[in-house]
Amino acid sequence: MNYTVQHIAEITNAQIIGDGNLLIKNIAYDSRIIYSIKNTAFIAINTHKNSGEKFIESAMDRGIKVIISEHHYPEFENITWIIVENSVAFLQKLAKYHFENSHLQSIGITGSNGKTILKEWLYQCLWNEFPTVKSPKSFNSQIGLPLSLLQINDSHQLGIFEVGISKPHEMEKLENIFHPQIGLLTHIGTAHAANFSSEEELIDEKIRLFKNSEVIIYNGDNDLVDQKIKNSYSDKKLIAYGFKKENQVFIKSNISKDENIIVEYFGEEISFPAHQRDEATLTNAMALITVLKELNIENKKIVEKINLLKAVEMRLEAIEGNKGNIVINDSFNLDLDSLKTALQFLNEYNKAKKSLVLTDIVGVSTNAKELYEEVAELVNDQNFDSVFLIGNEISKFSELFKAKTYTFIDTKELIESKHLTEIENQIILLKGARKFEIEKLKDILELRKHDTVLEVNLNAILHNINYHKSLLKPGTKMMAMVKANAYGLGSFEVSEFLQHHHIDYLGVAYADEGVELRKKGITTPIIVMNPEQHSYQTIIEYNLEPEIYSFRVLELFYEAVQKSGYDKKYPIHIKLETGMHRLGFKDFELDQLSETLSHKNVKVQSMFSHLSSSDMPEEKEFTLKQLEVFEKNSSYLIEKLGYTSIRHILNSAGITSYKDHQHDMVRIGIGMLGESADPEIQKQLRSVVSFKTVISQISTVENGESVGYSRRYKTDHPTRIATIPVGYADGIPRLIGNQVGNVGVNKTLAPIVGNICMDMMMINVDHIPNVKEGDTVTVFNAHPSLKEFAGYCKTITYEVLTSISPRVKRIYIKD
Repeated sequence: MNYTVQHIAEITNAQIIGDGNLLIKNIAYDSRIIYSIKNTAFIAINTHKNSGEKFIESAMDRGIKVIISEHHYPEFENITWIIVENSVAFLQKLAKYHFENSHLQSIGITGSNGKTILKEWLYQCLWNEFPTVKSPKSFNSQIGLPLSLLQINDSHQLGIFEVGISKPHEMEKLENIFHPQIGLLTHIGTAHAANFSSEEELIDEKIRLFKNSEVIIYNGDNDLVDQKIKNSYSDKKLIAYGFKKENQVFIKSNISKDENIIVEYFGEEISFPAHQRDEATLTNAMALITVLKELNIENKKIVEKINLLKAVEMRLEAIEGNKGNIVINDSFNLDLDSLKTALQFLNEYNKAKKSLVLTDIVGVSTNAKELYEEVAELVNDQNFDSVFLIGNEISKFSELFKAKTYTFIDTKELIESKHLTEIENQIILLKGARKFEIEKLKDILELRKHDTVLEVNLNAILHNINYHKSLLKPGTKMMAMVKANAYGLGSFEVSEFLQHHHIDYLGVAYADEGVELRKKGITTPIIVMNPEQHSYQTIIEYNLEPEIYSFRVLELFYEAVQKSGYDKKYPIHIKLETGMHRLGFKDFELDQLSETLSHKNVKVQSMFSHLSSSDMPEEKEFTLKQLEVFEKNSSYLIEKLGYTSIRHILNSAGITSYKDHQHDMVRIGIGMLGESADPEIQKQLRSVVSFKTVISQISTVENGESVGYSRRYKTDHPTRIATIPVGYADGIPRLIGNQVGNVGVNKTLAPIVGNICMDMMMINVDHIPNVKEGDTVTVFNAHPSLKEFAGYCKTITYEVLTSISPRVKRIYIKD
């Protein structure tokens, strides 16, 4: 986009206060991830859950001079305001005007699964055929789609955009602003299905996008989809793809055989090799071929493009590095969109210093000088300490970069220079095109080099938190439990991410956990749930807030407050006993408690209790009794104190099952990690943790031979046995050996055989085709799931996660 403030106001019927001649090229919606302030306006988006106007001052602090808002705040000076009636409607109206005046050919992708994969594949195949614009990341919502459309510029000939909905009547609004010429419907699944009365209603809503499309490409294997599209759009060009031979595009070869895949397209055969032969991948490949054919790409070129197709790595990895560094590995692809995304990700970290490794942008046909001027402008806004440029092309423009800049022909030359090994206490972003193989730098910079890793998906945590928030009233606060090293996931990394996303409170078990977070820059309020006597001075020194559960603890802590010289009312949190019989003040102690508190220089910041059985429907009567006791006792204590405190009792299961009792705040723990005892809730959550390793060796063990210590397992036929480098020192309990537990190899369960060793274990892979040394092994994630793995261990998911050894490398990703 490229509009003056005046033009934007005319398009959207908005009011201007300030300079209407200012030029706007970008609109930022999140003050935390503004990567450039030049020609950028900040839009304060108001929803029923939150108000973006709270963050106007933060955007101004970043240097923003144009604010789009529903209200004018005259106390903020030297700002140009675009005052709108509704911020979301404004964004959609501007995007509609921009799209309809762009005159580019467009592809709109909707469905339940596979939208982002197909968008990225199409972009990889088409960028060098047409100047192409696409949705960044998975921007496909009521806000995301308009922001995507506003990226269109005069040079673009093709646009590929995702369109996502989660509720009825949303697609009508999105189709009004974006009407693609080619409509692509991916797999219809269970995502958001709970918000619709039936699969029929879900399909009807999705296909509204194609109301003005000329061509509709869809998965014809779903009979209901096929029927609905044919009934609604018989006047359009319809192309069905899938595994059924009735489709116009289908696979006619045997996908289980190790030979080329043959796709028949209206009688033509297109043959190509495929390493991945799962149904989802091949279905996406058929959709891809169909779109490419519709764009008149010849068969030979289609096969070449498929052969060059790269796996879509839709994630950023954050890894603990040597010398106190954090390494952000985004070495999977490089274009302007993904560079902006990576720079936004950097803003979520508190490190004062940062360095960048950046390669040539490969395969872009635009003017190189203009391209690298824009790249340098983006990079310069981040104030990097050092920039390392790799490649002949980008090195020509090194003088455009303001940081201390080094140039290298290739990655090998940078490694040999030893520059990277001199960096200390920084965040290092690795951003490059695949051909430069800068992932080799990650291997040099990372602290732990164990092949066994625990991947933590930060975006999945955010999704799960937001799902639970969707069940709450707008003003209800949320406290995230990060005790026990955030259940083994890494308390600082998780806490820093949650702080960035404005969590209200963090909860730790002991003062030492809170101190470590404070030392690393966490400023969010932290409650210490089990404050030990010797830690009181430390709690005060590091501005932590203790749980107070008895008169003894209250007296001792107050003595510590007095000794410290603290001259304000110190915030404390009163634990009430409601039936769990673990810790807390009982109802007959409340009068004495209120009297004691009235004479002390403390403030009851919150009062709370704990539900013992909120995840057990059979204990509903007991849980309701606990809730009743808490309501009665907390109300009584508030009345006696004479002021209001935050009240909270609901945990993860309580949020989903007893939301009428949310009070002022709720606490989330295992729900944040994507686990629920309720099968319907579980469908709405995303898996957060993936425990992975690799196959070290595969051996054929002859009939009657034994495997492992104590010869507990013997083969009854020649059997392929794989050894993997993970054992009980990594957190795998010995009790799941000898065919009790399984791990996943190539999406197939492989039984653990023999006794589990300290650092290794053996698995039976005899039934798994094409398995080889170096293949990934999933200890738990989707297959087996964390819950299934906990079942093997005869325990709960909490214990599994907290048992994973510190020597296992944690990798933090955003997909």
